[in-house]
Amino acid sequence: MKSKRNGEQPWRAAGLVGVMGLDIAVCMCLGYYLGDWLGDSRGWVVFGLLFGLFVGIFSCIMLIKKIVEDTDG
Repeated sequence: MKSKRNGEQPWRAAGLVGVMGLDIAVCMCLGYYLGDWLGDSRGWVVFGLLFGLFVGIFSCIMLIKKIVEDTDG
């Protein structure tokens, strides 16, 4: 069994928040480019941004689930 110091938890939380923000930003940028590629109208760009946002949120949820499962065991 591994013993963890209490001092490591704030750094782990800060790293998780940073990764989540970066994940959502990257997904939204990819969604923007997808919308721009699909069509030149603003509707496609907005669709791409929203799609990227939802994919980023889903990815963050899956990341949090993985972190919680690892810390429970």
